Amino acid sequence: MAPAGANIVDSGLGVLAAYQGLWGQRIAENIAKNSPPGWRVSTWAAPGFVPPVVDDPEEYLTSPITSSDLLVALGDTPGFAQLVPSLAAKARVRAAVVPVDRNESLPTGLVRQLEGWLRGMGVAVVFPRPLCSLEEDGYNRAPVRVEYDDAAIREFARHFGRPKFHISASEGRLGSIQVVRDAGCGCARFVDDGLRGIRMEEAVEAAGMLHHHYPCLASMNIDEDYRDTLMHVSGNLLREEIQRGIEPILPPAYLRPSNLVDSL
Repeated sequence: MAPAGANIVDSGLGVLAAYQGLWGQRIAENIAKNSPPGWRVSTWAAPGFVPPVVDDPEEYLTSPITSSDLLVALGDTPGFAQLVPSLAAKARVRAAVVPVDRNESLPTGLVRQLEGWLRGMGVAVVFPRPLCSLEEDGYNRAPVRVEYDDAAIREFARHFGRPKFHISASEGRLGSIQVVRDAGCGCARFVDDGLRGIRMEEAVEAAGMLHHHYPCLASMNIDEDYRDTLMHVSGNLLREEIQRGIEPILPPAYLRPSNLVDSL
């Protein structure tokens, strides 16, 4: 039996990237520009100001909203998060990706409330913290790793989420770098361009610097679960993937016995 949602994937994923602010706009534009052939991607910009408590979401949903399979909700404020159920209903989505790149924009209590609203509507939802932790079977890092099973989210995560690379090298330097999965914001493609030709032993540190200078827009406030900032979590994920990509092609390391001396 085909998994639930397989017909969505087979016919080309319909994605509605709804955003508020520059962080969300950058992600929405990257998804629209670099989505695979066959996807149907539309974007929707929320008003710049949405109050902390929204009494009537319809008041802020006046511009057209395209019917889609998957909602990617990219908000800068708690007010935007309160629009997500109405956005999901109007777009008739069956799944949603609601990243938490800033805890102050989507605090834990609001995440729980939003999850209850969406699941009550029959909408599968994930809350990757940060977005670049999303993989095809789960998201987040220990100690808050979460697994999921939804075909539409899985198809999205094949292309956007935790960066993944295929790397080749020649004469100790990085050669071609294929971005297998980009970060939602496009950082992996930026790092790809910056690493070509660099010495292999410098690649991981250089990737961290490129991530910082992209720049990553995740929060610099401490996340209580990670005991680190989400920006640092994002950077560590990227560096780990570069390390993982170069390990199979690293030259063998030879240990020199301590009692060996060079002959004249």
